[in-house]
Order: sequence, then structure tokens, then C-alpha cells
Amino acid sequence: MSNNLDKKSCKPYDSIHSDVKEYYGKRLQSSSDLKTNACVPSAKPIPAYVRKALAGVHPDVTARYYGCGLVVPESMEASRVLDLGCGSGRDCYMLSQLVGETGHITGIDMTEDQLAVARKYIDYHMQKFGYKKPNVDFVQGYIEALQEAGLQEGFYDVIISNCVVNLSPDKTKVLREAYRVLKDGGELYFSDVYSSSRLPEDVMSHKVLWGECLGGALWWEDLIQLAHDVGFSTPRLVTASVITVENPELEKLLDGYKFVSATYRLFRVPKPSSEEKCLVIYDGGITGSEETLEFDAQHTFKVDEVMEVSAELANILRCSRFASEFTFQPPGAPSSPCCAKPQAVSSNPFELMEQLGSATLSPNTGGCCGAQESCCK
Repeated sequence: MSNNLDKKSCKPYDSIHSDVKEYYGKRLQSSSDLKTNACVPSAKPIPAYVRKALAGVHPDVTARYYGCGLVVPESMEASRVLDLGCGSGRDCYMLSQLVGETGHITGIDMTEDQLAVARKYIDYHMQKFGYKKPNVDFVQGYIEALQEAGLQEGFYDVIISNCVVNLSPDKTKVLREAYRVLKDGGELYFSDVYSSSRLPEDVMSHKVLWGECLGGALWWEDLIQLAHDVGFSTPRLVTASVITVENPELEKLLDGYKFVSATYRLFRVPKPSSEEKCLVIYDGGITGSEETLEFDAQHTFKVDEVMEVSAELANILRCSRFASEFTFQPPGAPSSPCCAKPQAVSSNPFELMEQLGSATLSPNTGGCCGAQESCCK
């Protein structure tokens, strides 16, 4: 595969790692020091339970947060979670509250200064959350080398990452290592920066552009191919937000290239045995999604409503932690014209971004009842 995943003409890996450590450990002291808006908030509204969890994070930890979206997968209770490139630990402490005392969060980062902030506030957060013992720990290491960092194979239910994969000089190794440490049925749920096409070497070798999460951005189509090569399911696009560059010098270097912050979810599940579409019903048991579950940009499940899904998505739901949250119709069951259909939105994050900006996307508009009510009870 010819792409910019591991481009050999770029700087050596050690040099890139060193530059990133310096940028995030020394040059950036808060998010106000960033030169672009690559660290943009999620395009989707933040649920109340997540806002409450974010409010429980110490301000010093939040001040050193440089993420580009919101990485809060659903159905997290008692899960083992790994945060790739955890930085100061904001997302770890947020998710600590959602997995509960019986769950566990591990954050890994290569930047000692960021980890020092994260570790400083472990006791503070455990006392605040009322936990008898910490359910969070932090590991120094590289996201391309999880085995060397001592992370166990097939151990994690969910892996998250927030605007970090683009900073790696070897995206292939990152996804392979993520796949290795996930359990069967596990999920990689991450926000990152993507480019509208493959980037030239002068952009990829620029220190500031790399540090600002643009120089190392993948072309979004390369992510799809890479996921398949590693063994993941097809990446499912959740949401996307525009990235702008207001620095004249950097803007000139990037002339003709566009960037977007996008959230994808990838699953470690076997390939479906059939290509037949399936009918599923969401039972409504997920905290924060009691009435509707916004699984991705195409699929918003309503409680007790029949929805037609692809064989691949049905397989994902059946083989992952979501299995107990859905009722599955037998394969080949006849589809009613009243059943909800996936939304007709693009899998291209740049096109989705325009759709999100130009219209309010209503769930299940493909069904005979539209978004207002369901006749499939």
C-alpha cells in the first residue's frame, strides 16, 4: 500500500518522537498556545452525564488537554480501557467515573511532563470519586510499542485515543498493536485529524505542523485500507468537524490541503458469515442512551424500533459488548417497509462535515415514519 503511513523520506522515528515530546512537554503549556484549531470540540452535543464527568476532572489536568473530539463510547460500565497518548489524563479521569470502581483505565504516553501532571492527581480524583483504590494508572511508553510497555495481549475491552495517532510516525504499528491488546469483540474508538489527500514531504517534515497534528494526518481513505489490512472491521464514522489554520505562514504551506477532525469506531470481530441484511431492535439498556443510541453517523437506534442494518454491522453488534443490548431477528427475516433504515449520509468525513453544517440530520429518515415517530413497534 503506497501512502503516507510510514513514509521513509520523513525524519527518523526517534527524531519525530523527540520533537513531539518537546512540543507537548515544553512548548505547549496550555491549549491557548496552539497555533491552529486542530484541537476542536466534538461536533455532537455533549450528553449531560459526560458533562458531569468532565466537571469532576481537576482544572490543572484539563488545562493541558489537547484533544480534537469527544471519545466516550457507550456501555462502559466495568470495562477495561486503554487510552493511547493519554497526555495529562483528562479522558482517563473522565472515563474513570463511567467505568466505575470495578472497571479500570490505563493511560500510556511518551511525554514525561504530561504524565507527571496525570500522576500528580490520582489520589485527588480517587477521593473525589469515592473509590477505595485507584482504577486509573499511567504508563510511560510509545503507542507503536505496547508490548514493550508491558501491556497484555487480548486484555482491553475498549481502546480510545484523542488526537494522537496523527503524531505517530508509524500508523500501521499503532493499529496493529491496538488490535493485539484488544479482546475479541473489543473496540478502538478514536478521534483524530485527517487530510483531504496524501500530504507532501515538506508538510510532513515541518515541526510545527506535525506538533499541531496536521503534518502527520492520514488521508482518510488510507485509514479505511489500513484498518482492513490489520484485521479490524470497516471504520464507522461517528462525526466530523472542520479544522482551520489562521496562521498565515502555516496556511501558505498548506495551500490546497484541507483537514478535518473525525471520530471513528473500529471493532475486532470476525467477518460475517453472510452478506444478508439483518433486522435488529435496540432494547434501551445503555446509560445515557436510554431512548436512543447514536451508534454512528448513519445509525441512530430507537428503543423498540426495528432497524435494517448491514450484515457487517449486525455482526459487530452481536460479537461485541453491545450483544446484550439488542434483539436480533433471525437471518433472512422479511423486512417491512415500515422498518427504519440507515441515514443516507456520506462516509467521507469532509462531506459529512458539510452535511452537518448545512442541515440538521434527523435519525432514521429512511423509514416510512421519518424521524417523528415509529410504526415498527
